Amino acid sequence: MSAPERIPPRSVKAADPAAAVLLAEGELTVRGRIREASNAALYCTVTYDGREAACVYKPVAGERPLWDFPDGTLAGREVAAYEVSRATGWGLVPPTVLRDGPYGEGMCQLWIETAPGAELLALVDGEEPEPGWKAIGFAEVGEGRTALLVHADDERLRRLAVLDAVINNADRKGGHLLPTAEGPLYGIDHGVTFNAEDKLRTLLWGWAGEPLTAEALNVLEALSAALTPAGPLTTALTPHITPTEIAATRTRVETLLTTAVHPQPGGDWPAIPWPPV
Repeated sequence: MSAPERIPPRSVKAADPAAAVLLAEGELTVRGRIREASNAALYCTVTYDGREAACVYKPVAGERPLWDFPDGTLAGREVAAYEVSRATGWGLVPPTVLRDGPYGEGMCQLWIETAPGAELLALVDGEEPEPGWKAIGFAEVGEGRTALLVHADDERLRRLAVLDAVINNADRKGGHLLPTAEGPLYGIDHGVTFNAEDKLRTLLWGWAGEPLTAEALNVLEALSAALTPAGPLTTALTPHITPTEIAATRTRVETLLTTAVHPQPGGDWPAIPWPPV
């Protein structure tokens, strides 16, 4: 994602509790359009109480209808993904709110500056990945040649793989991974999530079938408790996704706890998004 116009460094970090207040209450100023996005996505600044940050504003009015996601909005699912991320304690999705803006109601998300040169994906020769990498699958690279597509064996990515399994992310591409110079890694673009049908489509298959970590199981236990009918996460999700989608999320969490392994690709849905980056 590239910005049409740069602004000075933001005064609010993603982990700052004030970030959500700034996004929800601040004055939005549109600086340009992010042309790479398939739906309307605007690069903005938001100011409130003497603080300023860069953000992305995606108005509902600029969304294209999706036949396989007929309920709700992309913006609502983006906010729901943030709420689940927040409940995990992992902080994998930048602060995201639903608010009114210059073009009506939409999603507003803190802009994340990525670390230059960070390498999370690679194409390599050979049948097996080198140490420190996990295999995704083989890809055509032209002239009848194939190469092994790999992702980093990175604990941050492994946590994101668990989050994606919970929210049923149908579009985890390489361009949606934002590593930062400070250390945290963020995932963005969660508009096609929470479908009641299994639609998990991701580049993060390197741990498929492997046991979940003890940390992940503890997080899933906490999510299960928070997703009871009167639980706090259920309450947070209710304005943004349907009761059926919340129930399906609860079922996915329980399935992960029962199997205690990372999910594997199914046969009814393409396992890897296209294009992958």
